Amino acid sequence: MAFQISDYLVTDDLTILLCLIAASLFLLSNLYKPQPLVHPILLGRQSDVARVRNPGQSAVYRNYGTGMMGRLPVKPAKEINVLTDLVKSDFDAPRTLWSTKITNPELRERYINFGTGLIRLANLTPKESKVLLLLDDSIEFLIADLALASHSIPSFTLTSLDLLSPVLESHPPSAIITHASFLPQLLELIYDSAETNHHTIIVVGEDGLAGTKMLAGVRVLKFADVEKTGQQTQKIISATPDPNDVFTISFYSARPGQIRGAQLTHQNLTAGVAAVRTLLPLSSAISPLDTIVSAHSMNTAYGRAIAYTAIYEGTSFATLESAKIFTGSEANVQDISDLNKISFLPIPFPTIAFLKPSHLHSLTTNILSQAKSSSPFLFQLAWRHKVSGLGEGWLTKDSLWDRIIFEKARQDVMGVGAGTLRGIVVSGGPLDAEALPPSRIALSIPIVNAHTHPIVPGPVLASHPLDLQSFPTAEEKKESGPFATLYHTGPPSINLEAKLNGVNDEVIEGGGDPEGSLFVRGPSVGKEIVLGDDSWEQVNGDEDGWVDIGARARVASNGTFKVVVV
Repeated sequence: MAFQISDYLVTDDLTILLCLIAASLFLLSNLYKPQPLVHPILLGRQSDVARVRNPGQSAVYRNYGTGMMGRLPVKPAKEINVLTDLVKSDFDAPRTLWSTKITNPELRERYINFGTGLIRLANLTPKESKVLLLLDDSIEFLIADLALASHSIPSFTLTSLDLLSPVLESHPPSAIITHASFLPQLLELIYDSAETNHHTIIVVGEDGLAGTKMLAGVRVLKFADVEKTGQQTQKIISATPDPNDVFTISFYSARPGQIRGAQLTHQNLTAGVAAVRTLLPLSSAISPLDTIVSAHSMNTAYGRAIAYTAIYEGTSFATLESAKIFTGSEANVQDISDLNKISFLPIPFPTIAFLKPSHLHSLTTNILSQAKSSSPFLFQLAWRHKVSGLGEGWLTKDSLWDRIIFEKARQDVMGVGAGTLRGIVVSGGPLDAEALPPSRIALSIPIVNAHTHPIVPGPVLASHPLDLQSFPTAEEKKESGPFATLYHTGPPSINLEAKLNGVNDEVIEGGGDPEGSLFVRGPSVGKEIVLGDDSWEQVNGDEDGWVDIGARARVASNGTFKVVVV
């Protein structure tokens, strides 16, 4: 029997219906497939790399947004030159700093009054005196810092309470500003050092002050009285500092028993602020509507850059309990309870958080546990859909699965402010690559992984906030070593150059990833110093400005760095 071609094309209504359904599903899957939040090409080249390199060194890397020929930004705006310029005179909207609601004109008036009072009551001399700030993050720290900077009086800060005694002995300040509750401990250290003649102490608050036994030769003033004196007398206005003038030295311990100082200029700090501002997507830039919380003390260079970014942008700002050094324990827990203590401050709900890895881990664990316990079956479905979205480079907290599962879990863990949080920057320790996808699912907001250093205000390296790429695990790649399980810290920040020393030339010439000691330079890099024979001596850095930041790094082909501190 012979068949005609038309016999093969005979169809019934069911076949036509199935074909239409299949075509519709195909079109819908493509039309409604989530689009990546950032083009893959941008993630494939995150650093601009110099064309040449020296033997034993990698090429020089810059942020791709800056480019090899671009100028490294030194300030967030052209009119910002010194620290006090960050308190913009044209911004007069009120915002809350810790527990104080204040406008920029009020803040400017307060630090001018306090600076005048310091010179009149504490007998400080511009460009000659030095003041030790033994303060935890507070409005008083900010006022004192701005006041000292406006009169070119360098400040000392400590990143650890263990450094107080050796700093008092080797770097005696002209005056000390501290909390009243910390005064008894400070007086005991001064007594043990047998140096009381040159100490003037300004105390914040009166908690425990009445019962404190004063030492002979130690003059104690109240912070409020110093500020009031400046308010009631003629203002003293000093000459505007040069951007390259040193405004602070932050003491830290590079290794146990080894004290270093990060000598920072006004330009270092303004460059750090410029770098911090670019950590989040340009489409969601920091604005006065934001509230920033930080787990990094202002006694550190990075913590200071974060705080002054909030001042410059006009946002509300506060620091977490774990950032305290003097009135709290340095071993404060860095978990969800630390974050929840922010609710006791009269600030709006946080929108941007600068946290440490332990905070992120605690948030992720608690949110996912809460979501899973509420509905195990729906949680598995939601998890699969969120993982699929991450694979497509897409992330949102407004999806159906977020509304059904994750939104309530976030509120149960973080409180009613969970819905306002829109960005997290993590730094202060290594971040495991396998831990980040669960964090992105639990929080569904951009998460930046940054690397910092005590002599650099702002980030040294920082990942792209919308880089949602997942790579094979160390087990899948059969890879071992210190870099195997780490998540990358992205390219250099916008105003830094980076290179590796001690690399294997054969590996690089064979197309492998460079690996070596990490060196950086740029306008946000301060000087690492120690006190020599009656003068400060730089102990790190060469004539070209390259500074060893004490870490080993590996650079991937897309220009992202993995860092291990040595």
